[in-house]
Amino acid sequence: MRGRQAGTVDNIRATAWIAAQVERIGLKPAGDNGTYFQDVPLIRRALVPNSSLSVDGTPYALWTDFAPIDLGSSSPAIEGAGSVFVGHLADTSTMAPSAAGAGKIVVVLAAPGMPIFLAYQRVADRYPAAVAVAFANQDKIVKQVQLYFGGGQVSLKKDDAPSGTKPLLLILGNRLTSVLVHGDLDTLAAGTAGKTVHGSLGYAETPAPARNVVAILPGTDPALRGEYVALGAHNDHIGVNKHAVDQDSLRAFNQALHRLGAADPFTRIDPAKRASIHVNVDSLHAIRPAVMDSINNGADDDGSGTVGLIEIAEAWKNAQGADRPRRSVLFVWHTAEELGLFGSEYFTDHPTVPRDSIVAQVNIDMIGRGGASDIVGGGPRYVELIGPRRLSTEYAHLIEQVNAAEPVPFTIDYTLDADGHPENIYCRSDHANYARYGIPVAFFTTGQHSDYHQVSDEPQFIDYDHYASVVRLVYDVARTVANRDARVVVDQPKPDPKAECRQ
Repeated sequence: MRGRQAGTVDNIRATAWIAAQVERIGLKPAGDNGTYFQDVPLIRRALVPNSSLSVDGTPYALWTDFAPIDLGSSSPAIEGAGSVFVGHLADTSTMAPSAAGAGKIVVVLAAPGMPIFLAYQRVADRYPAAVAVAFANQDKIVKQVQLYFGGGQVSLKKDDAPSGTKPLLLILGNRLTSVLVHGDLDTLAAGTAGKTVHGSLGYAETPAPARNVVAILPGTDPALRGEYVALGAHNDHIGVNKHAVDQDSLRAFNQALHRLGAADPFTRIDPAKRASIHVNVDSLHAIRPAVMDSINNGADDDGSGTVGLIEIAEAWKNAQGADRPRRSVLFVWHTAEELGLFGSEYFTDHPTVPRDSIVAQVNIDMIGRGGASDIVGGGPRYVELIGPRRLSTEYAHLIEQVNAAEPVPFTIDYTLDADGHPENIYCRSDHANYARYGIPVAFFTTGQHSDYHQVSDEPQFIDYDHYASVVRLVYDVARTVANRDARVVVDQPKPDPKAECRQ
């Protein structure tokens, strides 16, 4: 499925496969117009072909001298805008006053280590009337921006998109920085005027195909059939890389990172430790030829959750008597989780069943690993759980009771559910969009590992016995909720569905 990235035909192909399995099992369609599909209105915004910038008649190269990052909103025209160096974000007390940025491109030195979007927001808050916020001397970041944003960005087209304008976000390479603002920026006075910029940076929008797969297993109890236990997993992944890499070499390097304490390949590791890693590629290639790969298959993320839901549906369809659910079970395979939880956001904003009829939601994402080689403290009965206590004490206790009744109970790791945890996992998968409407959620995962978002996340590395046991636990939790006389009690404050999620 070529990494089944939302907004591509590959994801449409993947959702067609899921729907075929669901139809084979015999679940009831619960998407649009009597189908299994709920179309999600994604749009792709990309720079128009003639986007360019010049200074003193000299053109500068997009993705080499500068890189814009689309914020998805209207921005002031850049043609004829002057520039001004406003100082160092690391010391805001010495930065130029707000008025200095009005109608200008404000050039700033970023604070070391500060994420670029946070840095942008702080500068934009200080200079709201600026034409653009431009971070200086960022040759390396320019290349990274091209990698992630060069083909445009896919986002959810919203009914209540914010109005007004925001300053452009520009990343300047060293060459354009030196032309725009003369002098050593470490010592240059804040408020120093720079040169005028000409050109335009326009964006065009085109539809990007994406859809949720939605199906229902009707409950057996006429009095409870109108209530639903929702089960979710995401059907998308991150697609195809621009360049192929040697999969064996990459995996060996990332496993070495993991042994040094990296939860996944993107964890920050001391540069000296990272430099100490040496992979003997020759010995790897003596075993077999190099495997060059560019496709992010996402077997664990979230092929494991996607297929786990199919197995639960099949098990229930074949169940008899008391094993059949009294409440109905709502299965949703969400699209565009990787792009920003867009599929679950759209479903919960536009549910195909009454929203208040959903008594609880279970989300499964990356449940195919969890061994000691993958996770610190991992093992054959390891699982992580995030979220149930945040809205329903009863739901949290119920899950503990179900686990205790398993033939061999799991060791449940709640570490990532801690309030204020820096990983912010509670807000990073599809359950968060159910929780914002006050629906109790439980997020099961076996955790991030060295193949997370890598071409090496492939089926041969799944621990199938462990995986099957996690799916069985999820099945038992959902069956218990579905067969209770009363819905689980929400005893914690319900959030504002429009507010930013906070763990």
